Formats: sequence, structure tokens, C-alpha cells
Amino acid sequence: MLASIYGDPVTATRRLYSFDQLGNSDLVLDAEYQGGTAGHTGDDPLQRLLPVGNQGGFRYKGSPTREGVKLVVLYTSGENPDWPDVLDEKTGLFTYYGDNRSPGHLLHETPRSGNVILRDTFAAAHSDDVARQQVPPFLLFAKANTRGRNVVFRGLLAPGGDTMASDDDLQAIWRSTGGQRFQNYRASFTVLDIPVITREWIDQILAGQPLGSACPPAWAEWVHGRAYRTLVAPSTKVVRSHAEQMPADATGQQILSTIHQHFVGRWTDFEACAVDLWRMMAPNTGVTAVTRASRDFGRDAIGIYQLGPEADRISLDFVLEAKCYGPDNSVKVKETSRLISRIRNRMFGVLVTTSYVHYQAYSEVREDQHPIVIICGRDIVDILRQKGYTTPEAVAAWLDSAFPPPTVS
Repeated sequence: MLASIYGDPVTATRRLYSFDQLGNSDLVLDAEYQGGTAGHTGDDPLQRLLPVGNQGGFRYKGSPTREGVKLVVLYTSGENPDWPDVLDEKTGLFTYYGDNRSPGHLLHETPRSGNVILRDTFAAAHSDDVARQQVPPFLLFAKANTRGRNVVFRGLLAPGGDTMASDDDLQAIWRSTGGQRFQNYRASFTVLDIPVITREWIDQILAGQPLGSACPPAWAEWVHGRAYRTLVAPSTKVVRSHAEQMPADATGQQILSTIHQHFVGRWTDFEACAVDLWRMMAPNTGVTAVTRASRDFGRDAIGIYQLGPEADRISLDFVLEAKCYGPDNSVKVKETSRLISRIRNRMFGVLVTTSYVHYQAYSEVREDQHPIVIICGRDIVDILRQKGYTTPEAVAAWLDSAFPPPTVS
């Protein structure tokens, strides 16, 4: 599933660069860079590392309208639920939202011109190698999970991805705040397999020579052939903890509560909602049927998932079980065992719960390698946020429209 943008909360073994070292430091993947302690904007570590200023999440060296942009820093706290920047470490894909994050401006009329840079960058990325030479390297930094202004370097980004269609990597999406509609970009980048960005290459970039002698091979390969040498990092941990399965922020918790309350007293109605949530995550899902409650026997829905090219697809059958539980009620071994018993040869299972899966049940599923997709409370919140349902009110409106309570005659 999707990883937290600001990395491992355990920082004891992370390489740490002190504030007075930053001017000469290389950028080491997942290293932490210390902020100052004076109590003003001069404490910002990014302006010491790179000449990109000390304000905002979208920073750069150069001009998007005159001589061009040489270098871009994307900084994210990972704490804005309305604009959920997300790094998926398992696939190496990073989703970033542009800088038109409130109503009142057109898509490209932002003070820092961040969306203009995104527009021009992705246009060049889909052109030839001459155009791609004008694409500035994007450096991703995230807030460290510590006090103060410390940041963590999360990697060098290339626009787009080798698994994405050209129409999908930069999308203008609509949002609404206070009844005012506006557009912003949702951009997809690939983290390239480069463990260290050397100070020598940074100096060459700033001198207008990004393909100089210190250029990492992975960046040169992307520029010349749009080939992505992706940094893929599968997790060594296969069982998520209770905390990792539930949203950490209050808004996310309220979203789950809104779903739970919507189906109080009519729990079987949640099954159709669970199918829709699964479709949002897995759009290649084909025909799916919710089973009748009286004949359920642990299978709340059955369906097919399609793989392959559109002209010659194969289908895998799956069974889905939905559990609309409160935050203190976990899915236990009894429920997972029932789902496992229904999976036949060449099938897989999907478990959707508004709560979490108990450690013992989760462990047995993963250790015995049962083909079950687990979608828990945090995943549901992430799915909805990516679809634009970022508040409890928006989720409630979606539920009322898609799964209205029965009318009382």
C-alpha cells in the first residue's frame, strides 16, 4: 500500500547532516538535514542546501518565463489531507499536487508559477531528447518526523513513469471549496535509482550543464531515451500494525466514522460500497455481483479482474468480503479463515474493512501466502482522498447519492 511521504519514524540510524554542513553536503537518499535553531526563516535547511529560497512547497532556481528553470525542489509535509502527496516506495511512483490549492485563480495563475513549470515540464518530457534536456531535475524533500525544521531527502524525480499512459501523468482535476470550483494539477513522477546526488553535479546543474561529467547515468538515460531506471523498494515488513492500518489524522478518522454511521443497522448495504471502493483502487475490475444476504456464507461479492491488452484479456475470479466495523472492532481469524475457505484455484480474495485486521489474522494470511488483498481503514481514506472526497462532508454527500438509506413510507 501507499507509504507515508516523510519516511521511517525511526531516525536513530538515519544519516544526519548538521546545519553548518549543509552548504557543502551531497544529497544522500533518506538522509536527514538539520534546520537551524534561531527561530526565524533563516533556519530553513533547504535554502542552505540549494539556492531555491525558503518559502513554500514548490521552489526553484531560474525563471519559468525567461531563461528557464535549472533546478526544482518539491517539499512536502505529507500532512495536508486535501492534497495528499504520496510516495509509493514499492513502485517508485510519487504523486504531487500543484500549487493552485485554493479558489480564486485559474490553473496557471499561481504566484510561484508552479503549475506553469509542471505544464511545461511534462510537455517537454513527452517530446524528443532535445526538449527533455530543458527539463530541470526535480529533487524531493519531505518533513522529517522530528521537531524543528529538519528535512529528509527522498530522491531525484523524473516526470511520468514507464507504467503510465501519456494522458495520465499530468491531469488537471477539479476541486470545490466554499462553493467555488477551481482546477489544480495532479502530477506523477518516478523516483530514479540514484543513491547520492553529488555536490559536483548540483554545481554543474546550476552552471547550465545538467548532462556534465557528474550527471548520474539514470538521469542521462531518461533525458536521452525517456528510460526510467526506477528505485523500487519492496517492504521487508508484510504485516501492518494497528496504527499503520488506521488514519493518523482526525479528518481521516472522521471520514471512517461517517462511513460507519451511514450504514448503521443495515450492514449488508456496505457490501456495494466496498465493491465501489475496490473498483476505485482496481479499475480493471469487470462484472461484479453482490451476493444475497441470505446466501452469503462469507462471500459478500464475486467478480472478475481483467489482465492483459484490451483486445485479448484474461480474467481472474475473486471473492470479496466487506466488514463495516467501528475503530475498536478488528477483523479476526474467524472472518479471514471464512474468506480463505471460499477461494478456489485461480482465484483471489479481497477484504475491505473500515477498521483493521487483527495481528494474528493478518500474520496468518501473509505467512501462509494466501492471495488476499487487504483494504483497511487507512487505505479507504487514501482511496477516497485520491478521488477528491477529502472531507467528511464530501464523503457523506457521496454516500447519500450512491448508497441512499431506504425511504420510510
